[in-house]
Amino acid sequence: MSHTVWVFPGQGSQAVGMGSDLVDHPHGKARLQTASDILGWSVLEICQREDDAVSDTRYTQPCLYVIESILADILWADAAPNFVAGHSLGEYSALYAARAFDFESGLQLVKQRAEIMGQASSGGMAAVIGADREQLETLLAAENVVLANDNSAAQVVLSGAQDALDTVLSQLKAKRKVPLKVSGAFHSPLMAAASQRFEILLDDTPFQDATVPVLSNTEPVPETNAIALKERLSRQMTGAVRWRETMLQFSDLGITTAVEVGPGKVLSGLMKRTCSGMTLQNVSSLDDIPTSQPTPQASQ
Repeated sequence: MSHTVWVFPGQGSQAVGMGSDLVDHPHGKARLQTASDILGWSVLEICQREDDAVSDTRYTQPCLYVIESILADILWADAAPNFVAGHSLGEYSALYAARAFDFESGLQLVKQRAEIMGQASSGGMAAVIGADREQLETLLAAENVVLANDNSAAQVVLSGAQDALDTVLSQLKAKRKVPLKVSGAFHSPLMAAASQRFEILLDDTPFQDATVPVLSNTEPVPETNAIALKERLSRQMTGAVRWRETMLQFSDLGITTAVEVGPGKVLSGLMKRTCSGMTLQNVSSLDDIPTSQPTPQASQ
């Protein structure tokens, strides 16, 4: 049996102008107003600003969550996925799409996550392409640096104390090594204090059993249980994004089609190189969705 997975991109997929057409859809317009009420600012206004304000972590994460959630709702009106997964911030969109929590609760979580991560000031991150895995693992074992994003066999992101990160990068042989413009060492133990602050809100947020299985970043195997999904999410801020392992699960799960829901084609690019023979689709705007769909009902 052929299955479909919806995948949701995270920070780095944002672009000026994204989501501008969603206000033309009744459900999109309503959701954008709800988002403005919760955030205290307009998603569309931030996304249209020429100064690239949408790339500020405090804005990026809520904007991506809102846009991806609206697109997922509209897609649901036509067909349901068999599985969902999201990359880093995208896991929140995936959990919403699977109805593990309602739109408003998810946005409150993302709002606080973005604010906490935007205030982080310790450590740094770097993308590495084409490194020797054995050498990389040896260097990481000797320094205060971790594999933050295991994106594919050829692409990873490192995170840790800046001095240690610089040491690893200076010794590592790779095709490309690119320091990232981030405020802190995300997805590393250095985010422990921030994670503890976030836990307070997460603990108070009600989760429901998911309607479709979710593959989480910290544990990339299908799960629907509300308690398990919340526990996995609680480890995400300090834990690695195990996206390579997530993609390798697809074949075993009988997944033949992946739909990237959100701006850009970052995850599609990773899947194209990892998941041989998989059909890849992108839904980044209303133009990518069949026009015959009815307006979806807001989740409870």
